[in-house]
Formats: sequence, structure tokens, C-alpha cells
Amino acid sequence: MKTYKYSDLSKANISKLVQRNVDPAHEVRDAVEEILAKVKLHGDKALYDYALKFEKVVLDKLYLTKSELSEIAEGVSVEQKTALDTAYNNIYKFHQTQLKTEDKVETMPGVTCWREVRAIEKVGLYIPGGTAVLPSTFLMLGIPARIAGCSEIVVCTPPQKNGKVNPFIAYVALLLDIDTVYLTGGAQAIAAMAYGTKTITKTDKIFGPGNQFVTKAKTIVQSTTTTAIDMPAGPSEVLVIADETANPVYIAADLLAQAEHGVDSQSILVTTSAQIAEQTIAELKKQLPVLPRAEIAGKAIDNSYIVITNTLDEAMQFSNEYAPEHLILATENWKNITDKIVNAGSVFLGNLTPESAGDYASGTNHTLPTSSFAKAYSGVSVDSFVKKITFQHLSREGVKNIGRTVEVLAELEGLQAHKNAVSVRLEKQ
Repeated sequence: MKTYKYSDLSKANISKLVQRNVDPAHEVRDAVEEILAKVKLHGDKALYDYALKFEKVVLDKLYLTKSELSEIAEGVSVEQKTALDTAYNNIYKFHQTQLKTEDKVETMPGVTCWREVRAIEKVGLYIPGGTAVLPSTFLMLGIPARIAGCSEIVVCTPPQKNGKVNPFIAYVALLLDIDTVYLTGGAQAIAAMAYGTKTITKTDKIFGPGNQFVTKAKTIVQSTTTTAIDMPAGPSEVLVIADETANPVYIAADLLAQAEHGVDSQSILVTTSAQIAEQTIAELKKQLPVLPRAEIAGKAIDNSYIVITNTLDEAMQFSNEYAPEHLILATENWKNITDKIVNAGSVFLGNLTPESAGDYASGTNHTLPTSSFAKAYSGVSVDSFVKKITFQHLSREGVKNIGRTVEVLAELEGLQAHKNAVSVRLEKQ
């Protein structure tokens, strides 16, 4: 990992350093646009073709039924079921608190305003299945969708070599009471949920993380169709802020936990201690070679770096500019700096709180904004699956009280019909 001194970095240096997930030659965009066009034109046939091209599997159908999922789920052990059940319960508990009824407000006598929650009707969940199958992502998306009350949940995930899904995906589908899982992945899955095919329903909003192709597909369909997306969630990333109270063994483990997601992941260490930096590098050399995904993690680490700062405040300044998906405060002094966090997807406090806890089972959602989008986006929550519709009601008193104000404002904007809509009501009072 290359090491930088924060004091030596100019604003331009920092801007360049925090930039990631770029596509300067538009290679990703060009490839994705071709996939989107083919799925839009050919529908199911394109999905069959892409399953053969990318997953090397010949599918006889594009979906699995509930009975088929039940059979596949028999491959999950009792211990694994218990772990998935525990994660389900914790995630459900945390997200259930997010669905709240708001109070009505009388803005002036006779004028009452309020908001009511309505679920998004048709939502699409993309569950990655590339170099790693992620049943945890299925839980993170499916649980808030169920709590929100979405009437149709479309689930897409890449088929395995046997033309089916991983048993863990099947078991989670049963936990979530999902009737059908569709066997398509990548940009083509996003296209299917955005345009609809003979087999797959067009959805109102698409959720789920993925690689650069999935992320690019989501951003394109959001701007060219009536389907919205949760956020631009691309290659995963972590930033660890550490001081002399940190444990380099833990830091190295956290960096590698992120790095094993994929070669395009980033694991950044920002520390006030050069000694901690050196010890962490030594620990990375110990821990990396024994990992089953060592090759993938190693390439991601090569794509990562260390920044040495003079203070934790400087470390936080860099972090806020980077706007990490995951932020770990590897310090006993974390309470002194949490109020300075401006941009982050999810935060892990203290030396005993690994990112893995939030990834799987603490209860918080792990579908989070990447590539600096934490500056403007929140992670997935129940709010992501609902719309909040405003209501207002004017009584006779309300029309009298607010009427002249509306007339004046409509008149100054030159909108006479707007004024008249109030005037005709005032005349009847």
C-alpha cells in the first residue's frame, strides 16, 4: 500500500486521491448501453443469451418457484439457518422502528397539513452473485421491502452453473416469503427490471449493489426510463481512521475483509501514527496469503493506500472528502470525533466493532452509497421503499385566513387563474 503524508497533499492531490470508480474511456457505459438495448428489444431471449455468455449456463427457464426454492434450501445446515435467522431478526428489529406515523400540523387556523406513507408498489431487488454470493444483501433489501408493504417484490440474481441459485439465497427467499426468484444478473437484470420482459415484471424502483456494470446500468435506466434506483452503489469500500490506541491486527483484518469483495474494492487507512501504519502493513502480509480469496484481496489492496495525518481532526477532514461507504473509527477516542462526521454511509465505532457486524447481523443496512455518493445519499432503509404523500385540508375558516395571502402571491407571479381559484371560494364565504 502506498503511503502519503496528509500535510504534503494539496487540494488537487486529495481530489485525485479520493476519486474512484471512473470510466474515462466510456468502455463500461458503451458495454452497458449495448446490453440495455438488447434486453429492451429482445426481452427474455436476450436474458437467455447473456446467461450463456456471462454465466456459461444454458437455462431452460428464467425463474425458480417457491417449491423449487424449498428443495434447494434443504442444503442449508441447522447452524447456518440459525445464523441467517438471527440476522433476519436483528435486521427486522432495527428497520421496523423506521416506519412511523407523522403528526398533523395546523399551519394557521383552519389550514391542516400532514404526510402519509404509501409503499412503492413494484420494487426490484438485485442480489449480486459474481465472485461471491450474498444472501446477506437479500436480507438487507427484502426485509425493509416487506416492512414497507410493497405489493410486488421482483428478485433477480445470477444463475449458478447448475442453473439454480445458492441454497442460502433460496433459504432467505423462504424467510422473506418470496414466491419467485429470477435467474439473471449484471446489467441485463437491471434492464429486465427497468423495461420488463415477458417473464419479468417492470418495476418502479430498483435496489441493490453490484459492480461497475450494474451501477452504470442503474444510473442509465434512472435517467432514461420511469424506473427509479436506490443509489449508485458500486464497488465496495472502507476507510479506517486509527490512532495509537488502535490494534494493527484488527485494522489489517478490517482492510482485508473489504478487499476480498472484489479487485475494484478499496481499503483506505488514515492514521495519526506512522508506527500503526507500519505494523498494519506487516499484519497485512501475514493475514493476506492464507485467505481463500487472497488473489482478489491482494489486487484490491494494491489499489488502496495509507494517509498519515498529524491529528484525528485532519483524519476526519480527509474522510469527509473521501465520503466512505464504510467508516471505522479504530480508536478508543471515537466519542471525541463522531460529531465531526459529515459524509459516510455507515459508521463502526471503536476497536471492537468490525464492519463485518454491520455487513451481516447487527441490524443496520449494508446497502450503502459508494464512490463519494455518501455526500448526498443515505443507505437503504424502510424510507427507501415508501413514498410520503402530502395532504392538506382547508376549512371555511382556513380559506378566509389563507385566501388573501395566496391571491397576492399568485398576482405577483402573474398567474391570474391561480388567484381566481381562491377568489371564487372567498366569494362564497
